[in-house]
Amino acid sequence: MTEVELKFFIEVVTTYFGQVTGEEAAMGIPYVKNAEPVVLDYTGLIGISGPRKGGIYFTAGKVLLSELTKVILDAEEADEDTLLDMVGELTNTIAGNVRRSFGADFLISVPMLIKGRPDDILVRLKPPVFVIPLNWHKEKAFLVVGLE
Repeated sequence: MTEVELKFFIEVVTTYFGQVTGEEAAMGIPYVKNAEPVVLDYTGLIGISGPRKGGIYFTAGKVLLSELTKVILDAEEADEDTLLDMVGELTNTIAGNVRRSFGADFLISVPMLIKGRPDDILVRLKPPVFVIPLNWHKEKAFLVVGLE
């Protein structure tokens, strides 16, 4: 994956937060994932097929997703199902918007939703897998991208 392609993902995430909440997410410097798990409380995972194979996942803590849900749905309290739906919708939106840059043959799956912190999320890819950290409302999250 090229630096330009990574920038597509970064732009999609900052644009999403900016348009939906009025406050862009602060993006960190992408790095190559090592053996350490990059998993928070809720994760949405999407497989990619077509000429580009691999996957992406967005993982965030409960506080960030609760705040996002409050802004988007005007809901004071979000239950577990709503938080899972939120991380799935966010991941799906990111993948769908990146698809515009990669083209119609960038095929995305339905998000797989994960609650809790498994030891790691294995996306069967040829390395490198990139981690893009972000902060929004002083809460961290990660977008993890692995594409052949």
